[in-house]
Amino acid sequence: MSQFSRMTGIQVIVSPDSVAGRHTNGVTGTYRAREALMLMLGGTQLTPSINGGIVALRTGPDVLPARDTDRHAALDRPNGITANAGENIVVSGYRASLRAAQDYKRNAVGMEDDILAQDIASFPDLNLAESLQRIPGITINRDSGEGRQITLRGLGPDFTRTQLNGMEVLSNTASGMDNRGGVSRTRAFDFSLFASELFNRVSVQKSYAADQDEGGIAGTVQLYTAKPFDYPGSKFVVSAQGQNNTNTSGVTPRVVAMASDRWGDFGALASIAYSEIHSNEYGYRNWGWNKVQYKPGNIGPDISPETAALLEGGTIYAPQAESPSTWWTDRKRLGATAALQYHHDRFKADIDLLYGRLSDHRDDYAIAAAGSNALTGTPIGGTQVIQSATIVGNTLEAANYTGVDQRSEHHIIDNHTDFYQAVGNFSWQATNHLKFTALGGYEESDFRQPVFDKVFMEAKNHAFGFNNLSVEPYNIYGFDLKNPDAWQLQRLDTQENSITSRYANGKLNGIYKLDQHSSFEVGGEYKDFTNGGYQYNNKVFHNIPTDTIIPDNLKETIRRSSQIDYIVGKVNGVFDYIGDPRNLNAKYLMAGTDYQVEEKTWATYAQYDLDTEVFGMRLRANAGVRYYNTDLISTGHVVTTTNGVSQLTPIVATVSRHSVLPAANMALSVTRSLLFRASVNQNVNRPALADLAAAGTLTTRPNGGTVTFGNPYLKPYKATSVEGGFEYYMQNKGFASFSFFYKDMQSFTTTQNVQIPYSQTGLPMSLLVQGEDANTIFDVSKPVNGPGADIKGVEIAFQHDFDFLPGFLRHFGINMNGTWFDGHQVAIINGVNHRIPLLNLSKWAANATLYYDTDKWGARISTAYRSRYLTSTGSNGNVGDGIRATNNVDAQAHYNVTPHVRAVISAINITNQPIEQFADLTANRTEAYTTNGRNFTFGVTADF
Repeated sequence: MSQFSRMTGIQVIVSPDSVAGRHTNGVTGTYRAREALMLMLGGTQLTPSINGGIVALRTGPDVLPARDTDRHAALDRPNGITANAGENIVVSGYRASLRAAQDYKRNAVGMEDDILAQDIASFPDLNLAESLQRIPGITINRDSGEGRQITLRGLGPDFTRTQLNGMEVLSNTASGMDNRGGVSRTRAFDFSLFASELFNRVSVQKSYAADQDEGGIAGTVQLYTAKPFDYPGSKFVVSAQGQNNTNTSGVTPRVVAMASDRWGDFGALASIAYSEIHSNEYGYRNWGWNKVQYKPGNIGPDISPETAALLEGGTIYAPQAESPSTWWTDRKRLGATAALQYHHDRFKADIDLLYGRLSDHRDDYAIAAAGSNALTGTPIGGTQVIQSATIVGNTLEAANYTGVDQRSEHHIIDNHTDFYQAVGNFSWQATNHLKFTALGGYEESDFRQPVFDKVFMEAKNHAFGFNNLSVEPYNIYGFDLKNPDAWQLQRLDTQENSITSRYANGKLNGIYKLDQHSSFEVGGEYKDFTNGGYQYNNKVFHNIPTDTIIPDNLKETIRRSSQIDYIVGKVNGVFDYIGDPRNLNAKYLMAGTDYQVEEKTWATYAQYDLDTEVFGMRLRANAGVRYYNTDLISTGHVVTTTNGVSQLTPIVATVSRHSVLPAANMALSVTRSLLFRASVNQNVNRPALADLAAAGTLTTRPNGGTVTFGNPYLKPYKATSVEGGFEYYMQNKGFASFSFFYKDMQSFTTTQNVQIPYSQTGLPMSLLVQGEDANTIFDVSKPVNGPGADIKGVEIAFQHDFDFLPGFLRHFGINMNGTWFDGHQVAIINGVNHRIPLLNLSKWAANATLYYDTDKWGARISTAYRSRYLTSTGSNGNVGDGIRATNNVDAQAHYNVTPHVRAVISAINITNQPIEQFADLTANRTEAYTTNGRNFTFGVTADF
């Protein structure tokens, strides 16, 4: 340190007791003063503070938490220090967080992007998905007004591995909207589970190295909760905010508290976050688009012969159950963390505990042409008569009818997800050359949906029309929808869901330092993952021989904001009046839902790490190989037929998969400002959980339904990836980057989709509901090992402070990025191969944040754009179903009342961006058009 002081002219002050027994790293090469200082202090637990020309060192944390890819990173956490030789500036706030994130990016070997705590807290983000959408290459899926899951580099949520404090995580939640899949049972992590305030760092690692867990072809998202050694001493933070959604009324709370302290080698921290928010997504949707066939008697006299021929021919696509709908949600989110740290000389132990609970109370409504004489399924052969039709291409875009039965729905849901994690990270510096690290942890995610009660009311024999030609489709009704006398009870549905995921994980690694430039590491790991669940269903029809008459006091007009008003049944009152069971048991099991997938994985790796100079340029690199073996045990039921009688028979399928995965990464400092990166690797992705199920699931609806089979013998996805990029750093004022990648997937699961009569599915007739028989057409899908797929893309990013401008303009800055991705897969629709874009891939995406930051106040506005993308390979003959382009705009402003108290106001989804779902890539048929409303928050944050 004395030599550093002499060379830079910067005075260094430190207590002798603080440095006793500590040794700095050696530094060779040409660096800015700040870079050299941070290189020297890496791993010493000394934190620098610069004021004027003086550096004060005090005991602090190792700022980069131990993780697979940065155990040997040369630069520890910057803490907002931006002093160069001859230039001593202390930067704090949002700009400091951007610069610190920039340093993490710069000092990683592979491609990486980071968000730090100040960055997260400064955005008006409801959860981590909202924060992650600012990173190049990340787009998010939205539901109930919030970001939910992420797509990384054009590959969907199942292709991104998420780790929390070093351990892989998975959670299950549910969507209130049928079009978005209802209950989720996937490998994808649902980021709506946690409040963003629980985390002080998120790292997105886009490159793969041998010392990382296999999986996550798209990349890995590392989540880090706060720890006591992240702060120089005691720390207390409290925040209280109010939230409002413009589609609802009232103000809901959002509160956060954290307390942390240190006592020598020991530290402890606890945090808690609670929020409640009301959201109301409403608009127009249908159940999808099917080919329909009309019988001659169901075609009115005013229909032209040419149009009648098309309707009778069965080649025209028509919307199913055109439905103004409302999804109202009261969402409560509770999270708590605890961290214990013991750091003493050569031994370190970090214990992290986390609990999260996400609970939803939903109050959903819909009205659809789905009564006894419905506009669903085919052929149309009841009392329905089409009186006028507008056909565009092969699509029935608008029509008017007589004799249609309407059906209203009132739906009450209560569900919750409980998440628990306990994980320990340990390191022991056995000798000056040999270091051991270990991880042990257990986690569990429990989803329960004990309440799912639905009342169907019916209004019979009315005129009806729909129009899909406008931006937001609408219906026309030939009677008073709010007249209670027109509505009686048709059906009652009850459902219960349960899903449990468990992870047990153990790792042991050894790192041997060969010399001052290189090291060698080996390690082993064991993971045991289990996912199991079930669904109970009870559907009781009360329309035989006619709808059941109920008192008017059990009916009400929809109580939430909606496209239109109409009569629904009061859920509790109607169930009590009729007496149908609401607490279900195993005899109500829905066929195919009680499957379990268990994976037991052993893995080992060896990796060589290098940090040296080549022709005067600093070269950092790693190269290694990983071997894994996974035993899959899939249990469920399959259909067997004996003497012409079909039944569900228990089955256990056992499959073993293994592979060798090489990987190499390098970062070359071409100049002090220009960095070149390159990576090449092989990685795998295990198929989706539902795809591996030894089971088939059945969904029924009037005049049709869907059947989905699993396939436990699917091969894993395997990809060979090549990537590279340049990054240019502008003296801590910002950076510009350009990167590209290509992934060749030798195997890629696709969906085989066909429309066939129910009798050909092989499932028992006993599973059908009223109105269905052996000839009813069902949409049947099954995952199969399809041909390979590839994806390529380009990412650009730019961040810069405008401090070169005069006056107040110097407080402005911009952070922006854009991506282009292209990737395709094969979808098998009715036996025909179709080349379609990869699911969840938006070809174009862009983010931009314009910020203004001073010591007293600041503001920023952000926009996030993604082009249209597919959510499924298609159904009912449609090739590809998805969501059209979106652009979400958010803003935030803060004022520092005192150095420790800050007032904040924010706005999310300022433009009330609609979510528009479509069916078929070519026909682009509107399937849903909904809005979530604008979210506003306001409150105060204090830290001491």
